[in-house]
Amino acid sequence: MKRTNQFINLVNKVLFISLVLGLKTASAQNDWKLSTEKDGIKVYTSIMPDSKIKAIKVQRDLNATSSQLVALLMDINTAPNWVYHVKSAKLIKQVSPAELYYYSEVSLPWPTQNRDFVAHLIVSQDPDTKVVTIDGPAVPGFVPLKKGIVRIDNSVGKWIITPIGPDQLHVEYSIHVDPGGSLPAWLVNLFATDAPLQIFRNLKTQLQKQAYKNTSLAFVAN
Repeated sequence: MKRTNQFINLVNKVLFISLVLGLKTASAQNDWKLSTEKDGIKVYTSIMPDSKIKAIKVQRDLNATSSQLVALLMDINTAPNWVYHVKSAKLIKQVSPAELYYYSEVSLPWPTQNRDFVAHLIVSQDPDTKVVTIDGPAVPGFVPLKKGIVRIDNSVGKWIITPIGPDQLHVEYSIHVDPGGSLPAWLVNLFATDAPLQIFRNLKTQLQKQAYKNTSLAFVAN
């Protein structure tokens, strides 16, 4: 049993590292293709090695400070209000103001089963450029598997927040997900085109709420 658990842990680590390297390789090679451009939002896709699922990258400019956007992204309980098809989101563990674990369930159209995952968010900032990076890989454990819901164990997401002027940001989000189960790849890719547009539209609206006005975070320099 001990050897079996060690083998499973090793496999999980290899899968995670492969996804990270795959996403970085795609970025480095600049093989992103513009898929959609609406309302100032650009959605790119990239073919990933050994995967039928495309990686997605979204870009847009926003009127906000880095602290405001980070505060919103780390405000897990409000995710169902603006993140596309998120049924629930719950903070599991707050490691520090800049690091946390959370659980989320994503609703999918019938007859497809809902998906859920546990993500690990880590915020870091370059002291010179002031660019903020939020890594958000899916991690195993923390929450038992739930009947009728497919667990996503392999997902790599990243936010890159770049200040471009006073209270102005260039925001980039990239993600590659293996949704698990028998979900057809073509359906995932189609679904992934609509979701980024809706998320970034909602993101702009959410940032205008009073809860994020005049926000200042000790670990983020604006």
